[in-house]
Amino acid sequence: MSSEPKPWAGRFTEATDAFVEAFTASIDFDQRLGQHDILGSKAHATMLASIGVITNAERDAILQGLNTIAEEIREGTFTWSVELEDVHMNIEARLTQRIGDVGKKLHTGRSRNDQVATDLRLYLRDEIDLMALLIRRFQGALIDLAEREADTIMPGFTHLQVAQPVTFGHHMMAWFEMLERDHARLLDGRKRVNIMPLGSAALAGTTFPLDRDLTASLLGFDRPSANSLDAVSDRDFAIEFTATASLIMMHLSRFSEELILWTSAQFGFIELPDAFCTGSSIMPQKKNPDVPELVRGKTGRVYGHLVGLLTLMKGQPLAYNKDNQEDKEPLFDTIDTVTRCLRAFSEMMPHLVPNRQAMRDSALKGFATATDLADYLVRKGMPFRDAHEVVGKAVRLGIDTARDLSALYLEELKALAPMIEADVYDVLTLEGSLCARDHLGGTAPVQVRAAIQAARKRLHEEVTR
Repeated sequence: MSSEPKPWAGRFTEATDAFVEAFTASIDFDQRLGQHDILGSKAHATMLASIGVITNAERDAILQGLNTIAEEIREGTFTWSVELEDVHMNIEARLTQRIGDVGKKLHTGRSRNDQVATDLRLYLRDEIDLMALLIRRFQGALIDLAEREADTIMPGFTHLQVAQPVTFGHHMMAWFEMLERDHARLLDGRKRVNIMPLGSAALAGTTFPLDRDLTASLLGFDRPSANSLDAVSDRDFAIEFTATASLIMMHLSRFSEELILWTSAQFGFIELPDAFCTGSSIMPQKKNPDVPELVRGKTGRVYGHLVGLLTLMKGQPLAYNKDNQEDKEPLFDTIDTVTRCLRAFSEMMPHLVPNRQAMRDSALKGFATATDLADYLVRKGMPFRDAHEVVGKAVRLGIDTARDLSALYLEELKALAPMIEADVYDVLTLEGSLCARDHLGGTAPVQVRAAIQAARKRLHEEVTR
């Protein structure tokens, strides 16, 4: 049986069973909210003094005690007790131990229900800000790589078959755009995180004349929550964040899959830095792309957390239920997983080495300029469907004679379509195909550089705002 007195023990005649105590405790994982719990408590104490519920002297004693506890947590000297169940009771008990009965006044006008909801929002807000910075760092690495490789020709794929030539820089900027949407979703979701539940108490509010606007201002929230029942039981913000995190991981997993393919001997498009790969215990020639493979694998655990949180909430009546204790571990693991994956990519990308010749050779193998030949015929007046058939025959000739379209003789091409002239070779080369796509969003090197310049400007303006 537990020996530690509980703050709620007044109506109980028996001590908590030791197994139940350990089973229901959350301190093993929610202690990471310690600093944010203290921030919320300091703001609450300041507000209580402002409305005369506690004196200024009591407020100062509470603030000083909380500052000392915050330092103990930072230094790792704070002792966490399972018997005190959670981060809130551990800190409150330590505060009372340090400053006496004044510490017991801190919980006036609040409940652990609105306290934990506030702590989670404060914590997640900071983690979103960090994640947004990591995305920007990753994007910066992509921009640098794209700029270096704005003219590097590679095959673009559909169905993993060679489709049309693009540049490696254009391909990298595609990932930049995906991350740009991820960044926007994070910041948009942050608006719904940044609403303060504190003051909702257990579920119905409190009889004390709390100044919730003051508390919200002290904690940097946009506003207090509008409904106490919703505020203490809402975990939409955690689910929405995990959905955004799942999209981030989906993008990283797709990128990982490409890197894994591109490092294989069958592609040979890139070389990953040794520091981000491992070898085989039996095959000395192996260089395994472990970081992308792990990122691809970790995507599944984040998806699982999203489904878990949705399932956690789907059957709960209003308001708070103990089920909600199960929100923290999936949320915390999602944060840890995504931030580590973003860090790995942002540190790996500057050291990625493209194999330009291998990419160019691959682009020449799949008749990547076939669409350009069809467009050429259309500009000469041939209907597109007829042009499509002519080009199909030209491709068949190329397959039979093991030549690219650009290596077919003019006489051979004219036999298929008499309107073809010598200028056809301007569009059949890889360079000609790229340069012909000179429009916003196209893969022409001049457009790739324009996209890079616009992206740099966007990131620079964000930093200087």
